[in-house]
Amino acid sequence: MREAEAPFLAAGVPLMERASVALAGETAALLEERGGVPGARVLVLAGAGNNGGDALHAAALLAAQGARVAIVPTAARLYEGGLLAALAAGAALLPLDVTDAALAGAARASAVILDGILGTGTSASPALRGRAREVVAAILPVLHGDAVPRVIAVDLPSGIGVDDGAVPDPTVLPADLTVTFGGCKPGLLREPAANLTGRIVVADIGIGDELERIAARDRG
Repeated sequence: MREAEAPFLAAGVPLMERASVALAGETAALLEERGGVPGARVLVLAGAGNNGGDALHAAALLAAQGARVAIVPTAARLYEGGLLAALAAGAALLPLDVTDAALAGAARASAVILDGILGTGTSASPALRGRAREVVAAILPVLHGDAVPRVIAVDLPSGIGVDDGAVPDPTVLPADLTVTFGGCKPGLLREPAANLTGRIVVADIGIGDELERIAARDRG
C-alpha cells in the first residue's frame, strides 16, 4: 500500500481528501439509517497521524452537513489541516485530559464513533498505548447495552495487526463497519482481528492500477 501510494503523494494527488470523502459518505449512509445526518452526534477519536487526518477531514464534511461532531484527541498534536477544517465546520474539540466519565457520556450520546486513532503506519506492535488506550478503555463499556453507538473503523480498527491480524491487547473497539482505503489489508481478514472489523468497505482512492502492477510484479 505504501509503495502504491508513493507516486501519487509525490505528484500531489490528494489521497487523504479522497479517503475522507469516502469515509464521510459511508458514515452519512449509516446515519441515514438512524434518522439522518443533521443533528446526529458523531464522536471522532483522532490520533496524530494520517489516519487521524482522514477522520478529521471526514468530520469536517459531516459537520458541514449538520452533524454535531465532537473530537477526542488521543495525542497532544493532531493533523493540523484536518483539525482546522473540522473546527471551521463547527466541530468541537474536547480537551486531551477529558475524564473517563465524560468520554463515556459522550460516547453514549453519540450515534456513531469514528475510530481514527491508528492506521497502517503503526510500530511493530499495534497495541494501543498511553492516552489512546485510556480513551478506548473508557468507551468500551458503553458498547454493551441498548441503543449503543455504531463504530466505524477508519482504515482498520486501532490496535490490530495490519498484516497478520494480531490483537496483542483486547483494548480495541469492535467495529460495525471498517472503511479501508485503496485495497483490503490482509489483517482485516485474518483471525483474531477479523472478529473486530464488522462489514468491510474498500474505498477507491485511485491507486488500484498501481496496486495491480505491484501485485503482478511480486507474483513474478
